[in-house]
Amino acid sequence: MQENVWQYRRTVAVPWNQHSLRQLLSKDWLIPKYLIRALRTNQRVLVNHQYQPVNQLIQENDQIDLTFKASDFPHLPHPITPDSSAPVVVAYEDDTLLIVNKRRGEKTHPNQPQEIGSTLNFVAAYLNAKNEAPYMVHRLDMATSGALIVAKSPAVVPILNRQISSKMIKRQYLTWVHGNHLPTTGTIKLPIGRDPLDKRKRMVAGLNSQSAVTHYQVLASRANYSLLKINLETGRTHQIRVHLAAIGHSLVGDPLYSHDAVEQPMLLHSWQVQFPLPFTDDWHTITVAPPTDFWR
Repeated sequence: MQENVWQYRRTVAVPWNQHSLRQLLSKDWLIPKYLIRALRTNQRVLVNHQYQPVNQLIQENDQIDLTFKASDFPHLPHPITPDSSAPVVVAYEDDTLLIVNKRRGEKTHPNQPQEIGSTLNFVAAYLNAKNEAPYMVHRLDMATSGALIVAKSPAVVPILNRQISSKMIKRQYLTWVHGNHLPTTGTIKLPIGRDPLDKRKRMVAGLNSQSAVTHYQVLASRANYSLLKINLETGRTHQIRVHLAAIGHSLVGDPLYSHDAVEQPMLLHSWQVQFPLPFTDDWHTITVAPPTDFWR
């Protein structure tokens, strides 16, 4: 059986002129040490089609070729079963990743190898036609819609994870909440942990709490509701939902933390993602429109 291979070719831009190859790979492109070691040992990093020592200085317009193999990754995830029963709405795609508009009510990923019906199953079917496969980077709650980043190779996953943990990747959300008396802007700093009485839920100061910081801005008010733009400093499970419920402004339609008089969909949408493309210094901002009923 032929081993999977992922290849990338990039041309060095002006900001990296005179950086060493080591610095380019490690500091600028955030490639982890174990992958750099594999590239060096097997001479699968080339500068202008030739293998060079990693202390080699890089010049503007140098061409860098990277070749990763499946054997470079000690813990490859199980392949995701393709499911073509639902379309994929792609907001952005290149040779390293894609950003899709996850539908409300879909799970982000399957929990079992043969399970289908999740967003990543649908993405797997979309990419299967190109002989590519998806690799999970982050999750959105099942009831949340919007921008979901999906890697197209295992080499890209640790890079995106480092960008998320270092807050290079910035994600903004839109949500409608109950009440219209919030300050125009605000920051919520409350630790979040598990709810000891309900394993589905999280709570402020719950079990094994971790610090959590949420910034919000009020964009509009309508009747007894407010439209907020949310920026997260941390990424705790259910963070937006728990924080806003804790200050008395639960999300409209939240099945766990709100008490809506009428059952309705939860109005939380991953609206915008700002990120640097892997293996480049190019920044992109991708905006994904909310579902039409978000504005009703």
